Amino acid sequence: MEIFRHIKDLLKQNIWRYALGVLLLIVIDAFQLVPPWIIGRIVDKLVAKDLPNDFLLLMVVTILALELVIAVCRYFWRVLITGGSREIETAIRQRFFGHLEKLSLDYYINNKTGDLMARATNDLNSVRMAFGPGVIMITDAIFLTLTTVTIMATQIDARLTFYALIPLPILAVIIAVLGPLIQRRHKKVSEAFSTISERAREAFTGIRIIKTFVRERAIVDEFNKDNHQMLKRNLQLVSVWGFMFPMIGFIASTSVVLAIYFGGQTVLSGHITIGEFVTFVTYLGLLTWPFMAIGWVINVLQRGVASLKRINDILDAKPDINDDESNEEVTRLFGDIELKDLSFTYPNDAIPMLKHLSFKVKRGQTLAILGRTGSGKTTLANLLIRLYNAPRGTLFIDGHDIRNIPLKLLRDHIGYVPQNNFLFSQSIKENIAITDDDTKLKKVTHYAKLANIGAEIESLPNGYDTMLGERGVNLSGGQKQRISIARSLIKNPDLVILDDALSAVDTKTEESILTHLKSELKDKTAIIIAHRISSIKHADQIIVLDNGYLSQIGTHDELLSQDGFYRELFEKQQLEERIASYDA
Repeated sequence: MEIFRHIKDLLKQNIWRYALGVLLLIVIDAFQLVPPWIIGRIVDKLVAKDLPNDFLLLMVVTILALELVIAVCRYFWRVLITGGSREIETAIRQRFFGHLEKLSLDYYINNKTGDLMARATNDLNSVRMAFGPGVIMITDAIFLTLTTVTIMATQIDARLTFYALIPLPILAVIIAVLGPLIQRRHKKVSEAFSTISERAREAFTGIRIIKTFVRERAIVDEFNKDNHQMLKRNLQLVSVWGFMFPMIGFIASTSVVLAIYFGGQTVLSGHITIGEFVTFVTYLGLLTWPFMAIGWVINVLQRGVASLKRINDILDAKPDINDDESNEEVTRLFGDIELKDLSFTYPNDAIPMLKHLSFKVKRGQTLAILGRTGSGKTTLANLLIRLYNAPRGTLFIDGHDIRNIPLKLLRDHIGYVPQNNFLFSQSIKENIAITDDDTKLKKVTHYAKLANIGAEIESLPNGYDTMLGERGVNLSGGQKQRISIARSLIKNPDLVILDDALSAVDTKTEESILTHLKSELKDKTAIIIAHRISSIKHADQIIVLDNGYLSQIGTHDELLSQDGFYRELFEKQQLEERIASYDA
């Protein structure tokens, strides 16, 4: 089936496990049919007052032996089938997470983290239930029902069997009507779970802002609203589920009542013995579980189908950024950059963010980018590391169209410090040496000192082994920036991009970092995006972006000699520094 397109190989890998588990389950079901027959024989001999002790002992031992075999087989089919469902769950989870890691940045912008988490947990659990208990119950429901009905009809009385099964068409109608309804309502429950997961994630992540603006009560009210919506969706599902199971129980009870009524008449007419009647009623009792199992099967399988569809939606998503078939044989990069009439518009946006940019940066040069907020500075950085694709023929590195350079090679040769620094909940050493777990501490300390953070780290009780909280919450903004700088330099890249990487440090620390970086960046191409001219005045080339256009280009002295944004910003910042010095 098409719905299994992403897990066909997993099903094939576990086919023998499931086959053996189902075979053992069928053996158990077959053995369960023997005791009612034995009980019927005993009853007939009791009525005839012909029940030898050795016969009774043999029957009792036979039943005990059967129950022992059933217990052993039940253990093994649980290990096989339940274990198989766990294997499939683990493999899907790995595949799901691996695929998410491949998807482009734009996918995460358009999809909420809470929804992705819900699919990775709640939906995946529903799929596991379908491949575990679902397989068990459907095997029971089909095999036990068919074999029991066949024995009742052929070995006891066909007409009595017919009377007892009269309510079954009603059961078929209930299944046909309620099955799709359960699937639709379970999908709504999953969507409500995604919403509440996202609400909780956002509240935990933004707890500082929530407390700063005294929004606790408002956030709790919003969460409660989503919580009640989830309750409503669950109650809608429960109302269907709750109706189905009593109806199935009622149908099973109706079958027993009909069997007693018509069976009693059949016994009185002499068509069957009392022992056969007891066997018949016992078999009918065995059918109660398959009847109930049908309800469980519908619920579990429909939930599994709905959840697998939601998981497939993500596995079907294709990354926008990947290696093209036309990739060139590039083994390393040196850092020559050229833009040729580059214009770029974000997906789903109508207005271009960058417009007709053209300039060159030679290997070993430092390019500084300045501009107002929203002028396209970070967008240019995103294109250079291919978080988004530049149009073909507009962006080149070492003469190669950037889209023809293997993605891994490109990013391996770029050290990038983004505006919003993200640190993992690991040690400081692990955060700096993120690209190589085997990096020696000596190398880590060297680059930490280059980023002017080494002394502060060593002053901590656990030094470089200090564990960071979520997103590095136990560090200041400036400390996180400097750790990010060390992280980008330790990989020894040929191209370094610093996107407003010194905004959270003071002027003195900034000067110290830039002094260290000057020697480290020798023979490397550097792109520094900043708002403070003090960070970029020594750059070989400075460009000013204005509303996506290249409005100015030149050295610090050249731009100061021109009217424009650069000189205005320089004079403004000079004035601010003089005022600050007076206040001091």
